Amino acid sequence: MTTAEPLTTDPNSEAFYAAALDRISRFMLVLTITLSAAAWWRYGWRIVLGFACGCAVAYLNFHWLKRVVTALADRATQPGRTQSSGGVVLRFLLRYVLMGLGAYVIFTVSPASLYGLFAGLFLPVAAIACEAAYEMWVAVARGT
Repeated sequence: MTTAEPLTTDPNSEAFYAAALDRISRFMLVLTITLSAAAWWRYGWRIVLGFACGCAVAYLNFHWLKRVVTALADRATQPGRTQSSGGVVLRFLLRYVLMGLGAYVIFTVSPASLYGLFAGLFLPVAAIACEAAYEMWVAVARGT
């Protein structure tokens, strides 16, 4: 049987990957502005209104999910410290209530805007794809 050697990590790589969530948040903001302008030009203000609402819900959802995961990780790694699990569950469920409420309001005001809302909800997916492309570009540029 062989013993595994300890994994050595580069501190620069650690710092680079630790900043990924912040970069994803910035990608989300840039994509919201850029895609809203393009949608306004192509589809009009009703679709952009729904898209902007979808982006806002997706952005809040992303940050609330990050907080919930952090709280659950803290709860699991620090057993001596007691935390309210009710608040964590409430924030988790509130995300879905907010998405449903936004969809209902937009559908009653302008059914065409609902398409924009659904497109806006995919904002984190686009931001994560941008982050993946950026990480790949950095890896190729560094030659790793």
